[in-house]
Amino acid sequence: MIKKAILPAAGLGTRFLPVTKASPKEMLPIVDKPLIQYSVEECERYGIDEFIIITGKNKRAIEDHFDYSFELEETLKQKGLHNLLDEINQHSNLSFAFIRQSKPLGLGHAILCSKPYVKDEAFAVLLGDDIIDPDDNLLCDMIKLYTKYRSPVIALQQVPESDVSKYGIIDGDDIGNNIIRLKNLVEKPRIEDAPSNYAVIGRYILTNDIFDVLETIQPGSGGEYQLTDALSLLLSKRPIYGYLFKGRRYDAGDKFGFLQATISLSLKRPEFAPMLKKYLTDLTKTF
Repeated sequence: MIKKAILPAAGLGTRFLPVTKASPKEMLPIVDKPLIQYSVEECERYGIDEFIIITGKNKRAIEDHFDYSFELEETLKQKGLHNLLDEINQHSNLSFAFIRQSKPLGLGHAILCSKPYVKDEAFAVLLGDDIIDPDDNLLCDMIKLYTKYRSPVIALQQVPESDVSKYGIIDGDDIGNNIIRLKNLVEKPRIEDAPSNYAVIGRYILTNDIFDVLETIQPGSGGEYQLTDALSLLLSKRPIYGYLFKGRRYDAGDKFGFLQATISLSLKRPEFAPMLKKYLTDLTKTF
């Protein structure tokens, strides 16, 4: 049902300076894969094979990563490194389109840039900062929910009250099975103004009527065009559902969250897990 995904990747990556001064944050490696590849592979597991990546200045490395590299492939063939050859070609069956966002005007504007490519389809949006544990099926569950209701679905997670000012926060009615029918959304409210501690996290299934709303909204928090504001307006026209995620999510846009993701995903790799467990156990004894 969902064949296209938008991956916004035009941000400046200021939380990771100085490394992001000239290198895209989305290309920071977790073990041996860049952040953005985890989003692509998450989509691919559930049948999504068309990707629209919204890029910005100094983001050419993202395009190169998903492009064909004749010189590298020939070198690997000559050296007989066929396992590596298969690994770098594992996404060759996917389609990628790259759109340059001229200025970092927010998530809403980034999604609007994809309008000519999405046309009349529903589509997924994945924010690469949020790494979902590969053993969890968040995106799959959201696609099933969209198939049932034919309405936008956004991923939610409960956060500590002290963190509500960092997120879009929703107000809604719990209708069972971790599904919430939304009544309102507020972008980064103060603790005393937050209607709940249900935070919007970086997974969305959106319908194409979101574009008409995105074209009418004014800049909001931080002078950016906020997707949260557009969803609030869309609520007056159609239902929007939230899916309360209770699995593992890593905020890889935060330095400590990036370290957590690196360690956790490394421990899922059988070639590293025994050595890494021993190393971490021994290391903690020295501090």
